[in-house]
Amino acid sequence: MSQVGSFSITPIAHIRSDFPTKFGIPRQSGLVPSLKATIVFEPDFAVQEAVRGLQDFSHIWLIWGFSEAVREGWSPTVRPPRLGGNTRMGVFATRSPFRPNNLGLSSVKLDSVEMSANGAPVLHISGADLLDGTPIYDIKPYLTTTDCHPEAVDGFVAASGDYTLDVVVPENVGRMLSDEECHTLREVLAQDPRPAYQHQPDRIYGFRFSKYEVKFKVEGKVLTVVEIVG
Repeated sequence: MSQVGSFSITPIAHIRSDFPTKFGIPRQSGLVPSLKATIVFEPDFAVQEAVRGLQDFSHIWLIWGFSEAVREGWSPTVRPPRLGGNTRMGVFATRSPFRPNNLGLSSVKLDSVEMSANGAPVLHISGADLLDGTPIYDIKPYLTTTDCHPEAVDGFVAASGDYTLDVVVPENVGRMLSDEECHTLREVLAQDPRPAYQHQPDRIYGFRFSKYEVKFKVEGKVLTVVEIVG
Protein backbone atom coordinates (compact mmCIF):
# COMPACT_ATOMS: atom_id res chain seq x y z
CA MET A 1 0.00 0.00 0.00
CA SER A 2 1.42 3.35 -0.97
CA GLN A 3 1.48 6.20 1.51
CA VAL A 4 0.68 9.78 0.65
CA GLY A 5 1.85 12.40 3.07
CA SER A 6 0.21 15.73 3.76
CA PHE A 7 0.73 18.49 1.25
CA SER A 8 -0.21 22.13 0.82
CA ILE A 9 -2.33 23.60 -1.94
CA THR A 10 -2.13 27.11 -3.29
CA PRO A 11 -5.07 29.25 -4.43
CA ILE A 12 -5.05 29.73 -8.19
CA ALA A 13 -7.73 32.44 -8.05
CA HIS A 14 -10.23 34.25 -5.84
CA ILE A 15 -13.90 34.93 -6.43
CA ARG A 16 -15.55 38.34 -6.46
CA SER A 17 -19.18 38.06 -5.39
CA ASP A 18 -21.94 40.21 -3.87
CA PHE A 19 -21.57 38.64 -0.41
CA PRO A 20 -19.00 40.26 1.89
CA THR A 21 -20.36 38.22 4.86
CA LYS A 22 -21.60 34.63 5.18
CA PHE A 23 -25.21 35.45 6.06
CA GLY A 24 -27.45 35.38 3.00
CA ILE A 25 -25.22 33.24 0.78
CA PRO A 26 -27.23 30.51 -1.00
CA ARG A 27 -26.72 27.16 0.68
CA GLN A 28 -25.87 25.43 -2.58
CA SER A 29 -24.64 26.47 -5.99
CA GLY A 30 -27.29 26.90 -8.67
CA LEU A 31 -30.10 27.84 -6.29
CA VAL A 32 -29.93 31.47 -7.47
CA PRO A 33 -29.18 31.28 -11.22
CA SER A 34 -29.14 35.07 -11.68
CA LEU A 35 -26.40 35.59 -9.09
CA LYS A 36 -23.32 36.86 -10.93
CA ALA A 37 -19.68 36.61 -9.86
CA THR A 38 -16.21 36.72 -11.36
CA ILE A 39 -13.11 34.59 -10.86
CA VAL A 40 -9.84 36.54 -10.86
CA PHE A 41 -6.64 34.51 -11.21
CA GLU A 42 -3.57 34.94 -9.08
CA PRO A 43 -0.58 36.34 -11.04
CA ASP A 44 1.22 32.97 -11.32
CA PHE A 45 -1.89 31.41 -12.89
CA ALA A 46 -3.23 34.35 -14.91
CA VAL A 47 -2.14 32.76 -18.16
CA GLN A 48 -4.30 32.72 -21.29
CA GLU A 49 -3.08 29.24 -22.30
CA ALA A 50 -4.37 27.81 -19.01
CA VAL A 51 -8.01 28.49 -20.01
CA ARG A 52 -7.70 27.58 -23.70
CA GLY A 53 -10.84 25.66 -24.69
CA LEU A 54 -12.71 26.46 -21.47
CA GLN A 55 -15.07 28.86 -23.25
CA ASP A 56 -16.61 25.90 -25.08
CA PHE A 57 -18.08 24.50 -21.84
CA SER A 58 -21.34 25.78 -20.36
CA HIS A 59 -20.61 24.84 -16.73
CA ILE A 60 -17.55 24.33 -14.56
CA TRP A 61 -16.64 22.81 -11.21
CA LEU A 62 -14.97 24.99 -8.60
CA ILE A 63 -12.87 23.46 -5.84
CA TRP A 64 -12.50 26.07 -3.13
CA GLY A 65 -11.79 26.67 0.54
CA PHE A 66 -14.14 27.50 3.42
CA SER A 67 -11.89 30.40 4.39
CA GLU A 68 -14.24 31.62 7.16
CA ALA A 69 -14.90 28.17 8.66
CA VAL A 70 -11.41 27.10 9.70
CA ARG A 71 -11.17 25.42 13.11
CA GLU A 72 -8.83 23.04 14.87
CA GLY A 73 -9.86 19.41 14.90
CA TRP A 74 -13.04 17.97 13.42
CA SER A 75 -16.20 16.16 14.45
CA PRO A 76 -17.50 12.97 12.78
CA THR A 77 -21.05 14.35 13.00
CA VAL A 78 -22.56 17.76 12.27
CA ARG A 79 -25.99 19.38 12.52
CA PRO A 80 -27.39 20.20 9.06
CA PRO A 81 -29.35 23.48 9.19
CA ARG A 82 -32.18 22.08 7.08
CA LEU A 83 -32.86 19.42 9.73
CA GLY A 84 -33.48 22.15 12.29
CA GLY A 85 -29.98 22.30 13.72
CA ASN A 86 -30.67 19.53 16.28
CA THR A 87 -30.32 16.29 14.30
CA ARG A 88 -26.80 14.97 13.81
CA MET A 89 -25.60 13.38 10.59
CA GLY A 90 -22.21 12.08 9.53
CA VAL A 91 -20.00 14.87 8.22
CA PHE A 92 -19.42 12.93 4.99
CA ALA A 93 -23.20 12.73 4.45
CA THR A 94 -23.45 16.54 4.47
CA ARG A 95 -22.00 19.60 2.80
CA SER A 96 -21.16 21.25 6.10
CA PRO A 97 -18.20 23.68 5.99
CA PHE A 98 -16.78 22.08 9.14
CA ARG A 99 -14.82 19.18 7.65
CA PRO A 100 -11.47 17.44 8.17
CA ASN A 101 -10.25 19.44 5.16
CA ASN A 102 -12.15 22.68 4.65
CA LEU A 103 -12.79 22.19 0.93
CA GLY A 104 -15.96 23.08 -0.97
CA LEU A 105 -17.23 21.96 -4.36
CA SER A 106 -19.60 24.00 -6.54
CA SER A 107 -21.01 23.59 -10.02
CA VAL A 108 -21.62 26.97 -11.68
CA LYS A 109 -22.58 28.29 -15.09
CA LEU A 110 -19.74 29.74 -17.13
CA ASP A 111 -21.09 32.87 -18.81
CA SER A 112 -17.90 33.98 -20.53
CA VAL A 113 -14.12 34.00 -20.49
CA GLU A 114 -12.77 37.55 -20.73
CA MET A 115 -9.23 38.64 -21.39
CA SER A 116 -8.46 41.76 -19.38
CA ALA A 117 -6.35 44.66 -20.61
CA ASN A 118 -3.16 43.05 -19.27
CA GLY A 119 -3.98 39.74 -20.96
CA ALA A 120 -5.04 37.93 -17.79
CA PRO A 121 -8.16 35.74 -18.06
CA VAL A 122 -11.25 36.53 -15.97
CA LEU A 123 -14.14 34.08 -15.70
CA HIS A 124 -17.71 35.38 -15.47
CA ILE A 125 -20.02 32.89 -13.78
CA SER A 126 -23.60 32.53 -12.53
CA GLY A 127 -25.12 30.64 -9.62
CA ALA A 128 -22.14 30.66 -7.24
CA ASP A 129 -22.57 30.12 -3.49
CA LEU A 130 -19.28 31.67 -2.37
CA LEU A 131 -18.24 34.47 -0.07
CA ASP A 132 -16.44 37.39 -1.70
CA GLY A 133 -12.71 36.68 -1.67
CA THR A 134 -13.04 32.90 -1.35
CA PRO A 135 -9.87 31.13 -2.54
CA ILE A 136 -10.31 28.88 -5.59
CA TYR A 137 -7.95 25.89 -5.64
CA ASP A 138 -8.92 24.31 -8.93
CA ILE A 139 -11.30 24.63 -11.89
CA LYS A 140 -12.55 21.72 -13.99
CA PRO A 141 -15.09 21.52 -16.82
CA TYR A 142 -18.49 20.00 -16.07
CA LEU A 143 -19.19 17.01 -18.33
CA THR A 144 -22.76 15.92 -19.06
CA THR A 145 -21.57 12.44 -20.02
CA THR A 146 -20.20 11.64 -16.56
CA ASP A 147 -21.22 14.37 -14.10
CA CYS A 148 -25.00 14.27 -14.66
CA HIS A 149 -26.97 11.51 -12.88
CA PRO A 150 -30.75 11.93 -13.36
CA GLU A 151 -31.39 8.77 -11.31
CA ALA A 152 -29.56 10.14 -8.24
CA VAL A 153 -31.25 10.02 -4.81
CA ASP A 154 -31.04 12.96 -2.37
CA GLY A 155 -30.99 11.00 0.91
CA PHE A 156 -32.29 12.80 3.99
CA VAL A 157 -32.32 16.11 2.08
CA ALA A 158 -35.31 14.94 0.04
CA ALA A 159 -37.41 14.67 3.20
CA SER A 160 -36.64 18.21 4.41
CA GLY A 161 -39.38 19.66 2.18
CA ASP A 162 -39.72 22.90 0.27
CA TYR A 163 -38.34 25.78 2.29
CA THR A 164 -38.67 28.57 -0.29
CA LEU A 165 -40.50 31.73 0.71
CA ASP A 166 -42.69 34.26 -1.05
CA VAL A 167 -40.79 37.56 -1.15
CA VAL A 168 -42.39 40.99 -0.90
CA VAL A 169 -40.32 44.07 -1.75
CA PRO A 170 -42.50 47.17 -1.25
CA GLU A 171 -42.02 49.71 -4.04
CA ASN A 172 -40.90 52.45 -1.67
CA VAL A 173 -38.28 50.11 -0.15
CA GLY A 174 -36.85 48.70 -3.37
CA ARG A 175 -36.79 51.87 -5.45
CA MET A 176 -32.99 52.24 -5.26
CA LEU A 177 -32.47 48.82 -6.87
CA SER A 178 -32.27 48.22 -10.59
CA ASP A 179 -34.67 45.63 -12.02
CA GLU A 180 -31.80 43.14 -12.30
CA GLU A 181 -30.66 43.74 -8.71
CA CYS A 182 -34.21 43.39 -7.42
CA HIS A 183 -34.72 40.13 -9.31
CA THR A 184 -31.50 38.62 -7.94
CA LEU A 185 -32.22 39.79 -4.40
CA ARG A 186 -35.68 38.19 -4.58
CA GLU A 187 -34.11 34.89 -5.63
CA VAL A 188 -31.61 35.07 -2.77
CA LEU A 189 -34.28 35.85 -0.16
CA ALA A 190 -36.66 33.19 -1.48
CA GLN A 191 -34.14 30.57 -0.29
CA ASP A 192 -34.73 31.74 3.31
CA PRO A 193 -31.31 32.90 4.59
CA ARG A 194 -32.29 32.40 8.24
CA PRO A 195 -30.87 29.54 10.30
CA ALA A 196 -33.47 26.76 10.29
CA TYR A 197 -33.93 27.00 14.06
CA GLN A 198 -34.80 30.73 14.02
CA HIS A 199 -38.44 31.45 13.22
CA GLN A 200 -39.27 34.59 15.15
CA PRO A 201 -41.91 36.65 13.27
CA ASP A 202 -41.01 39.87 15.10
CA ARG A 203 -37.28 39.64 14.52
CA ILE A 204 -35.61 41.86 11.90
CA TYR A 205 -32.77 40.13 10.07
CA GLY A 206 -30.11 41.90 8.03
CA PHE A 207 -27.21 41.12 5.71
CA ARG A 208 -24.95 42.75 3.16
CA PHE A 209 -25.78 42.20 -0.48
CA SER A 210 -23.56 43.96 -3.01
CA LYS A 211 -23.41 47.59 -1.89
CA TYR A 212 -26.61 47.40 0.14
CA GLU A 213 -27.66 46.55 3.66
CA VAL A 214 -30.88 44.56 3.40
CA LYS A 215 -33.26 44.10 6.34
CA PHE A 216 -36.23 41.76 6.35
CA LYS A 217 -38.71 39.85 8.50
CA VAL A 218 -40.54 36.58 7.95
CA GLU A 219 -44.08 35.61 8.92
CA GLY A 220 -45.09 32.10 7.94
CA LYS A 221 -44.02 31.60 4.33
CA VAL A 222 -43.85 35.31 3.48
CA LEU A 223 -40.61 37.30 3.68
CA THR A 224 -40.99 41.09 3.60
CA VAL A 225 -38.09 43.45 2.98
CA VAL A 226 -38.45 46.31 5.44
CA GLU A 227 -35.41 48.42 4.57
CA ILE A 228 -32.64 48.68 2.00
CA VAL A 229 -29.79 51.07 2.75
CA GLY A 230 -27.21 51.95 0.12
